[in-house]
Amino acid sequence: MRTAVAVCAAWAALVGGGTAWADDGGPARALRLGVRTALAPGVGYQEFSLPASHGPARGHLLTVDLREPRVSLDLLYPGAVAARAPVSRLADGRGAVGAVNGDFFNITEAQHPGVEPTGAPVGPAVAGGRPLKAAVPDGQRFGPAMPPGVTAEEVLAVGADRRARLDRLTLEGVVLTGRGALRLRGFNQYALPVGGVGAFTSRWGAASRVRATCGTDTDRAAPCSTRTYEVTVRRGRVVAAAAKPGGGPVAAGSVVLVGREAGARELRRLRVGDRVRVTERLRSAGRTPPRFAVGGFPVLRHDVPLDGLDTRTSAVRTSAGAGDGGRRLYLLALDGAAEYRSGLTVGELAAVMREVGADDAVNLDGGGSSTLVTRAAGDTRARVRNHPSGGAERPVPNGIGVFTRP
Repeated sequence: MRTAVAVCAAWAALVGGGTAWADDGGPARALRLGVRTALAPGVGYQEFSLPASHGPARGHLLTVDLREPRVSLDLLYPGAVAARAPVSRLADGRGAVGAVNGDFFNITEAQHPGVEPTGAPVGPAVAGGRPLKAAVPDGQRFGPAMPPGVTAEEVLAVGADRRARLDRLTLEGVVLTGRGALRLRGFNQYALPVGGVGAFTSRWGAASRVRATCGTDTDRAAPCSTRTYEVTVRRGRVVAAAAKPGGGPVAAGSVVLVGREAGARELRRLRVGDRVRVTERLRSAGRTPPRFAVGGFPVLRHDVPLDGLDTRTSAVRTSAGAGDGGRRLYLLALDGAAEYRSGLTVGELAAVMREVGADDAVNLDGGGSSTLVTRAAGDTRARVRNHPSGGAERPVPNGIGVFTRP
């Protein structure tokens, strides 16, 4: 673990808008780490505090040694993409020894009267090696502005090699019909690209699919499209069609195709009984597909903070990072108690993740979503370690779970 002697000097550079790191001064030991408590072999918990640009900050840190063969990671989610539950409940349901909240999500729809928010996350998600969803268009994101060159496809992932890494997961899919092939532009996501066709499976859940046709690629608040069409495919044949997207669960073995604008026009050419085959996959920018992945935008890459990080807006935040060649994972959530609610800027968050040992790190959902829980040996329920800034846990669509086996 790195020493913290340069943290305050780094703060000055970051708050000033740069990304330089200083190692030659500044108040020593700005980052104060508490006593580490072992939760399980390879898994430790500790608190920390530090002075930040907007006031004192306090946080909670899980350190996970992926070299320990009994330790593993996976995505926590409530059984459907478009559903939410508190982190503690998600952890209890899987028996996780530790967890933090995950991706930003579709939390409000004030701009679209009559349209309910889906609660679905922004970025790609992979659980147990199974792709659950792809990323929405960048302009349809919820959350703070991303650094230049970053997209909603960014994830923190762990592959079969048990190494944590930054990755980018791009949807590759096709709808094969007797009249030709259509490019698949969405997969279990709350927003489709303009003119696109998206697929919804039983993993989506019961939320309405209307939201997928609202907004544009650059404006989340733009009106919902009036040119839409929906087709239900079961056992490789079209069994139903509708002029507007519907809601309710998608039956296992079925796929609902939703199109907008040009995509709707293509779907209207299909007839009940037509043969249709839908394929989709998330292509990794890395060498191996992930066994686990959660959406979040990078703030630290190869031990260097990204250019363009926000150094002005301070908030309660959650982060996940990898160090030691991906063999060590750091899960961090800030405390939202009143005396610490000023939190950190994104630039300061990158500095903290670097100081605790991460070489790569992502910013996850924050504010009222920031939650870190632990479960000691013998306990049946997880304990919330931080104070959620809303006064109670906010239901979230997913999280990162830490597991250990005897």
